[in-house]
Amino acid sequence: MKINPKEIKTGELHSFMLHAIAPRPVAFASTIDKAGNPNLSPFSFFNAFGSKPPIVVFSPARSVRENTIKNTLENIYETMEVVINVVTYSMVQQTSLSSCEYPKGVNEFVKAGFTPVASEMVKPFRVKESPVQMECKVLNVVETGKEGGAANLIICEILLMHISDDILNAEGKIDQHKIDLVARMGGNYYCRASGSALFAVEKPNRKPGIGVDMIPENIRNSKVLSGNDLGKLGNVEKLPSQEEINEYMQQPGVKKLLDTLAQDKEHAELAKHLAAKRLLADEKVMEAWKLLLIPL
Repeated sequence: MKINPKEIKTGELHSFMLHAIAPRPVAFASTIDKAGNPNLSPFSFFNAFGSKPPIVVFSPARSVRENTIKNTLENIYETMEVVINVVTYSMVQQTSLSSCEYPKGVNEFVKAGFTPVASEMVKPFRVKESPVQMECKVLNVVETGKEGGAANLIICEILLMHISDDILNAEGKIDQHKIDLVARMGGNYYCRASGSALFAVEKPNRKPGIGVDMIPENIRNSKVLSGNDLGKLGNVEKLPSQEEINEYMQQPGVKKLLDTLAQDKEHAELAKHLAAKRLLADEKVMEAWKLLLIPL
């Protein structure tokens, strides 16, 4: 399937993009107009773009159907301030409710049942139920067009962050399991960033990994090792030495495995790769390398 954006209706293109570019974090934006009326609305065109200065950007796009702009954007132009609150699983239904197209002046804090909390450096209120709230000043608004679906990039600098102690770990960092964030998918779908949905990918070494191209061909072309497995193997700075491999071979469990492999030469390499795959799943990358490099 091929799609030329110039040859498809905007609504259809919008749907394809939102289903494919996902999951997307949600900016729960709190604004206020010059008369003091609060507004609250979620936006999934959102992300962080720098940390010195701390910059976040979100976009209340023009309505695809009516080609109108959001109350959020109108308020931004009036005050150039916003509070961005993160959205967790425990508040996602109320957050969705706040996205209804209520008339200007209607208080979504009241409609959605959220608790407004006074900010310290900006006028818009924070959402008490959100575990992370970012008070921001708006640096710039970039309009990308005047037609329905056009983005309005609101570039914000974080002036003050509020973080609930309930989501911190023992080191005082945000615990990704405790925060229980949600992200937007296509259509009616969201995803929940907790439990088995979370997994770790070790960041590449400061010194470059050896790369997949340096993995021996018989391992690189394994019938059982996946691309993710090869990525882990290629992320090591150097291979284990022969001395390290010899020491590994003397471990009782490894000795037993090698004795088993020796009894079935035909399937020995496949069985060794399966065992290495289990080690990789347990993040025992150097052990997997030592096993893979033992000659059969």
